[in-house]
Amino acid sequence: MSLTEKPKILVVNDDAASLLALTSLLEQWADESNYEVLSARSGQDALRQVLRHDFAVILLDVNMPGMDGFETAEAIHLRPRSADIPIIFVTAFLADEIDRLKAYQRGAADFLFTPVIPQVLRAKVQVFVALATKNEQLKRQAEKLSQRTTELTATNKRLVREMEERRAAERKSSAKDEFLAMLGHELRNPLSAISSAGSLLGMPGVSGDAITRARVIIQRQSQHLSRIVDDLLDLSRAMSRKILLSRKRLDIATLVSSCLDTFRATGRTTGYDIDAQLAPAWVDGDATRLEQIATNLIDNALKYTPAGGRIEITVVPIGEDVVLRVSDSGVGIAPDLLPHVFDVFVQGAISIDRSQGGLGIGLSLVRRLVELHGGTVSACSPGNSSGSTFEIRLPRTDAALSADTPARARPQEAGKPKVLLIEDNDDGREMMATMLASFGYPVLQAGDGLEGVRVACSETPDVALVDIGLPGIDGYEVARRLRQDPAARAIRLIAVTGYGLEEDQRRVMEAGFDLHLVKPVDLNALLEQLAAAAPAPDDAGRPQIQPAAAG
Repeated sequence: MSLTEKPKILVVNDDAASLLALTSLLEQWADESNYEVLSARSGQDALRQVLRHDFAVILLDVNMPGMDGFETAEAIHLRPRSADIPIIFVTAFLADEIDRLKAYQRGAADFLFTPVIPQVLRAKVQVFVALATKNEQLKRQAEKLSQRTTELTATNKRLVREMEERRAAERKSSAKDEFLAMLGHELRNPLSAISSAGSLLGMPGVSGDAITRARVIIQRQSQHLSRIVDDLLDLSRAMSRKILLSRKRLDIATLVSSCLDTFRATGRTTGYDIDAQLAPAWVDGDATRLEQIATNLIDNALKYTPAGGRIEITVVPIGEDVVLRVSDSGVGIAPDLLPHVFDVFVQGAISIDRSQGGLGIGLSLVRRLVELHGGTVSACSPGNSSGSTFEIRLPRTDAALSADTPARARPQEAGKPKVLLIEDNDDGREMMATMLASFGYPVLQAGDGLEGVRVACSETPDVALVDIGLPGIDGYEVARRLRQDPAARAIRLIAVTGYGLEEDQRRVMEAGFDLHLVKPVDLNALLEQLAAAAPAPDDAGRPQIQPAAAG
């Protein structure tokens, strides 16, 4: 029964006259008492009505042919849905105690005797109608309360989730703030050294030894700045899965050994007990990225292990995997930090006197690069001051039968190629031109894209080093115009830019460049590319440009 429905009364009597009399009497008060009257001529008819409707009360004649009132009442109360419907038995004779007991056992709520007294009938019916109305109201209230409880439970869960997300965001924001503060610290240190060394070079009366040391400092700190920027960019690329791996079969043991040699050559391992057990183990991977992984793990061990500590580096094939394990006797990892040690912006206790420096993103980069290779990385530590172990597992492959790439033939020695620098940064262009001139290269310069195209077409240099972010027309348009000009088509075009994503490299090559180099450019790599572009005499004695080396 919904709130819009009236309570219903069922009158059951096989005598048509008695049925009409009762229903007519009840209908006189129906509007005032807000109920509806239905009728049935037999027990079977009454059961059908009970299947269709809910009733506030049933007036049931006792003496009916076939199924009498007691049997009908028993059948009605056997159904769970109608088991609680109150039944008033209507009978023409005064029931004795046995009949009353029998009626109550069948579920009778009351008796009416014919001839029915209207006032008594009305009073009894109103009681049950009011009771049905109240029960329906309580039922609706219970449903609303249940619905409200469900809503409140859902709201509470949502609020708890939002609070957890807010706390996580606050922790992440705090970690980012700490990271940015550390980034500023790490950037200012080399910048301060470079600035001081640069000022020293311009001071009068400075000894030659001091000038030499200043130059070494500038070079070393510039490389340090470059590593910081590279780490940030590599992490960004790895997180967005924009790093494309250049895979080939290689021996991890050889690669790790080479990394160790680099650390030894720079003096980083001085004062440490280094134990390297490197068994040959081959993987299908990107040599540059795998070197980053190994370097970061070794560098991390050196940073957090005091001088005199022990560092163990192991490479071993185990089943279908190649395992690289780096263990140290350093400061260890706190239990609460251990599950988050590979997360971005997470770092252990930061000490301002930590001599090795660093941004604390190396392990995040390691995890991303390992995952790109289809491997896994894990960390374990007994706790603070108990050392730590990092383990990399990569899919194992068969050893290469021969070198994957043949050694590049050395270009014919000839005259130095003429180089055109197209760069809008005056200081950067001047320094690059001075450096190349010191190596004997004739250098032309242009400060924007349009001037660069004009100089290239009129002077036809052998190589053009082109910045991408140029005023006027950008480096992409410079390359396209030079490739369309017959006089400049043979110039070897090298993009020298701060844009280093894989998408940037793709755009560079599509524009017509032969090579993509990222600033700050490694001097040895640049000189190698210029040597490859040296003009060599052809059969007729005319100089020609060597084919572009694969970039």
